[in-house]
Amino acid sequence: MYTNEQNNESLFFGFLGIGVGVGSSPPPLSPSGRTNDDDAIVNIIHSAEEFVYISVMDYAPALEFTPKLKYWGKIDEAIRVAALERTVRVRLLISWWKHSSPAEEHYLRSLAALDHALPRVDIQVRRFIVPSTPDQDRIPFARVNHNKYMVTDKTAYIGTSNWSGDYFLDTAGVAFVYRPDTDEVKDASRNISRDIRRDLQDVFERDWTSPYAVPLRRL
Repeated sequence: MYTNEQNNESLFFGFLGIGVGVGSSPPPLSPSGRTNDDDAIVNIIHSAEEFVYISVMDYAPALEFTPKLKYWGKIDEAIRVAALERTVRVRLLISWWKHSSPAEEHYLRSLAALDHALPRVDIQVRRFIVPSTPDQDRIPFARVNHNKYMVTDKTAYIGTSNWSGDYFLDTAGVAFVYRPDTDEVKDASRNISRDIRRDLQDVFERDWTSPYAVPLRRL
């Protein structure tokens, strides 16, 4: 269950056995006791036992919009720990469009380089490209997958922030965190017809195996 150690602000529907939480950013604008968005992401990655699937538009372990470029490896390091120390299967599906930073390919390649670096280390990266016609290309800031979500074997996370440090430290954002009790969700007598976590996993796996998911470019 997604909680904050100081003050559990999560909503818990005990009669359904489902945990629902909210994370937000930046910290100065968050209410007392609210879990920071980036902390929620790290906690979810740390709690995964089987897999972590991530689909976001932008990914960078850095503060890119500050006067001086700064390293910000909070989420990146959590991913590496999950893959190397706990052999959790990791998949990253990152959008690729005309506004993608050239540095992003290097950040992603450094993660992909860990795949099979040691026995049972399984971490793969693909770019998601939305095709467009010449007329569609004329529409500014369009024809891109704006996803900002993560799903693990335990939890679903849907946010509003791209995954770089600037968004979590300097930009307002909010995230929805859902962690079902598996046994309760499968209990037909509870009249639960949908499992958001399972639905999100299905969406990721559909996109991951689609023709729009392509390998990293050769640098």
